[in-house]
Amino acid sequence: MKALIALILLVQLPIHKAVPAAPPAPLGCDDPESEAAAEVAVNYINGQSHHGYKFALNRIEDVRVVSQGPNNDIIFLELDLLETKCPILSPTPLANCTVRSFAEHAVEGDCDVKLQRLDGVISVLASKCHSHADSSEDIHRLCPDCPLLASLNNTEVLETVSAALNDFNSKTTGPYLRLLEIGRGQIQYHPAHIIAVEFAVGATNCSAEEAKVNVGACQLLPEDQSNFGFCTGTMVKLPSQDLNVDCQLYGHQVPTPDTPLLSRVFQPTSQDTSAGLAPSAVGFTNHNLRLSHHNPLASESSSSEILRSMLPAKPVAKRAVAEAAQHDKVARPVGFVPLPPPCPGKIRHFDI
Repeated sequence: MKALIALILLVQLPIHKAVPAAPPAPLGCDDPESEAAAEVAVNYINGQSHHGYKFALNRIEDVRVVSQGPNNDIIFLELDLLETKCPILSPTPLANCTVRSFAEHAVEGDCDVKLQRLDGVISVLASKCHSHADSSEDIHRLCPDCPLLASLNNTEVLETVSAALNDFNSKTTGPYLRLLEIGRGQIQYHPAHIIAVEFAVGATNCSAEEAKVNVGACQLLPEDQSNFGFCTGTMVKLPSQDLNVDCQLYGHQVPTPDTPLLSRVFQPTSQDTSAGLAPSAVGFTNHNLRLSHHNPLASESSSSEILRSMLPAKPVAKRAVAEAAQHDKVARPVGFVPLPPPCPGKIRHFDI
């Protein structure tokens, strides 16, 4: 009898079904986790870039997180970057690099990056980037007299680089410098005709005096002694003629496992300024970011599969924005303050 009563009571007890755990809240573009992933991504992109300048984060456009299991997430980022004044050769930390102003004819980078967060450690699996200068129309609309970027192989740019480097080598008491790469060229026609250039250089095994005797024998220093630097030059043609140049050598830099030896990246083939241009830069106003890169240390084997898997991110983001906009049409209580949309994130510098 007691067993029967116990069975009846057991049947009458409420049955509590297991409630599945709620999925994690969507990650916002300005959340600390997103910013930490973006910092890793930007450092990786700059580390893989061999030409031009370092780029800084301007805005996180979109972020998606796909769980792969416990403590294992794949993170997709869409980033807006801006060119800084630090050449890719410069040892200056990115945090200390100044972003070029809008009036200096800014260059923007757009990047899609796939990362993995495994046991709290974030690493890049793949990146795909391109960069472009702001339109001349936008610059002149706000600053009619600001100089514009010229093609890197523009005749006046090449002439100014050659004149500036020759002028510096004729006066220096240090090593003879060879041109590695033309970084930027800007030309202003009004109210004065001015050409401003920036270019990377490398120290050779000759002094400037020795180069006057046999410049053809002057070679870049070997890898264990390499010394790279950067020069800026300005040539005024009208109303008067003037030339100013300044060069700075960075000293020998010990390469890291993530950074290729720069002496293998920059290999001038002649004394002519054409040695300062990679074929991909001819006819363009800026060095494009590396179009795509697959981390050889990534745990996934196929770079093409990784990059293809990055493509669906944008439609998802646009659909989410549309749904959020529709949701905002619902009547809200008086005094209700809507939360800012999770993406895109804040603009750190300026929008172009």
